[in-house]
Amino acid sequence: MKKNKMKLYFLWLAGIIVLFFLLQLIIPSFTDTLILNEKALINFEYWRFLSSIFLHGSVTHLFFNLFALLFFGILLEKKVGSNKFLIIFLASGIIANIISVNFYTSSLGASGAIYGIMGALTIMAPFIMVWAFGLMMPMFIASIIWVIADVLRTLGALGDTNIGSIAHLSGIAIGIIAGIYLRYKFPKTKSNKKQIKFNENQIRIWEDNYMK
Repeated sequence: MKKNKMKLYFLWLAGIIVLFFLLQLIIPSFTDTLILNEKALINFEYWRFLSSIFLHGSVTHLFFNLFALLFFGILLEKKVGSNKFLIIFLASGIIANIISVNFYTSSLGASGAIYGIMGALTIMAPFIMVWAFGLMMPMFIASIIWVIADVLRTLGALGDTNIGSIAHLSGIAIGIIAGIYLRYKFPKTKSNKKQIKFNENQIRIWEDNYMK
């Protein structure tokens, strides 16, 4: 079977995020219209669960999420394919927002979706070496550290950091579930390369004719 070509969705998503940030700077009401807040539930503005994924609160917020999306995105998209990658990104981001809207007055950013990518990658390629915390380390070690940090932030052990740790934890949980499903549903298959088989009788006839 011919392998599908990568559609580079991680780059398209990064481009959309940058475009949204520029529109946030240009159009005063853009952020308020798309940010996730209580209006998503009270006014039935359900698009906010999706649109808020592409919004960011500052250049620093944008930079770190873009770096993570590009770095982990290309690894996962190459591993599972473009369509599955996109589903993991969107599902993780939306479900993380559905959960976090119950804990925060407002939120925005692609962190929940990106943590979903990281969670899936942890299951699909746990020993792949990644750059995290200024060091190279296996993916599963980096994920454990991220989860511990977000749990501590959620419990208030690290003070008021203004970081949506519940969205992070929700996103990585969805990613892990997706990774487990993909590993179970689509296990590694044996190589499709054709094997060359020789007829033993023909080899003996050839030996009798040409090797004596």
